[in-house]
Amino acid sequence: MGGGTVTLFLCGDVMLGRGVDQILARPGSPRLREDWVTDAREYVRLAESVNGPVPAPVAASWPWGEALRVLEETGPDVRVVNLETSVTRCDAFAPGKAIHYRMHPANLPALTVARPDVCVLANNHVLDFGRPGLLETLDSLAGAGLRTAGAGRGPDEAYAPAAVAVPGGGRVLVFALGARSSGIPPDWAASATAGGVAGVAYLPELSAATAAAVVRHVRRAKRAGDLAVVSVHWGSNWGYRAPRDQIRFARALVDGGVDLVHGHSSHHPRPVEVYRDHLVLHGCGDFIDDYEGISGYAEYRDDLRIAWLVRLAADTGRLVGLSMVPLWARRMRLEPASDADRAWLRTTLDRISPGVRVTEAPDGTLTVARPAFAHRPTAGS
Repeated sequence: MGGGTVTLFLCGDVMLGRGVDQILARPGSPRLREDWVTDAREYVRLAESVNGPVPAPVAASWPWGEALRVLEETGPDVRVVNLETSVTRCDAFAPGKAIHYRMHPANLPALTVARPDVCVLANNHVLDFGRPGLLETLDSLAGAGLRTAGAGRGPDEAYAPAAVAVPGGGRVLVFALGARSSGIPPDWAASATAGGVAGVAYLPELSAATAAAVVRHVRRAKRAGDLAVVSVHWGSNWGYRAPRDQIRFARALVDGGVDLVHGHSSHHPRPVEVYRDHLVLHGCGDFIDDYEGISGYAEYRDDLRIAWLVRLAADTGRLVGLSMVPLWARRMRLEPASDADRAWLRTTLDRISPGVRVTEAPDGTLTVARPAFAHRPTAGS
């Protein structure tokens, strides 16, 4: 790829199901099996109770809102999202789960409007409607021309990277993995049993042995000129601390040749780490969902979202630049964050990311200062 740069757009969880699905053009069944909410339209009413009426039906672009302008203006080479919902009409609610997410396949324009290059599926909601729901999800996304990583009809497909060609002749390989710590049941793992069982690319633990196995897998697929991204769904929903095993796992991946670690699962951002000049995002936070009006954990400001724009050196994978665009979820749509909200995010990210200095640019984006592109100890190390 020469000496140029490759720009990636990354975000955390994109959940276009449940309440979001209900405001789109072709909503599926609103029936839920939650302890307190049995109709997905109740999540629309909760959002309206705090931020005003939500029009319905909305255009496919509605949930993305301001994010589409950001994507249009920045023109990233590769767009990677964690799609945290099944895409199915199936009613086979997975037993033992408190929450189930699904969007109707006819509402896929609400995903394709953002033109994602890779939809990561290794998460704790893609099998909310069982293996029949997963198979329909895979077929629906393939029918829409979308690449996936992290789930498949068997382990070969689930663990295979999605490959995206970029200018200069190289590729960005996106490997996706789901850790047990994010709430993925062990029996959701893709298996070779009986000729292949559909499931996710599963990480039972974040150990040195599993990191070494991932590195071997990456090295088998990576060619000269390629950049390797490992997208991992890991950790709890709340809290700023990155666990020690997570930090060690991410660093072992970088030591083994991974160029970028894209972490997600928490409902809010977690520490940004620059290790050996490579970027580790321990948690990108939520991006699109129906969580407005749900009380609790207000101190984490999960209504604030970030569009992560990462520039990597094409020849080495080293971090060249990181821009974070703050957004605000209101009426199930992403809007520009206020000056005060941008300042809050900057202060928070700067505080929770030791060794990384976060500043605000004149245009309101948050950036990581260039001198921080060297390894320093990170919280929990």
